Amino acid sequence: ASVSAPAASETPGVPTPGEPEPTLTAEARAETAPALPNVCGPMFNADVTAQLEGIPLNDPAVGPTGLIAEGSLFCVWRNPAADTTAIATHIVYMSRGAALDYLNELQDGDKKFTCYEARSGVRCEATWPDPTYPVTDGRTLFYRDGVLIDSTWSNLAPAGYTDSIIDYLFS
Repeated sequence: ASVSAPAASETPGVPTPGEPEPTLTAEARAETAPALPNVCGPMFNADVTAQLEGIPLNDPAVGPTGLIAEGSLFCVWRNPAADTTAIATHIVYMSRGAALDYLNELQDGDKKFTCYEARSGVRCEATWPDPTYPVTDGRTLFYRDGVLIDSTWSNLAPAGYTDSIIDYLFS
């Protein structure tokens, strides 16, 4: 079954900021899309940050993070000394059609994402066993009003993580 947005109103570790595809520049963002923050920290509420206590946010050793040149935001919670246990989030501007096509492709892919309407947008999720370590990996995506929030994680899925970002961006 394909997903549609409400009316307008696989590997462990850290993915590269080039994901997801396709992205749009800040200049091409939808008029309804919220402005992205310049830093990651304020998007995470006290409950989420408490769950992530002791795990660095955007440690320089994990590579480029924060506001990326094309106008997207890339946030990584990870101890660079750990082989796994990380969550990386890429927030990009994306047109509605491109985003829905992308989410529909994920439903039909080998990871079998489950997609549903939530919080005035579309949310897709999947989990799978890590191929190297005895932990669970996963990915959660949320699309609303020209913004795609795409989080890939390994052994680290804080409760309320995506909802905290949604609350920050769309409140």
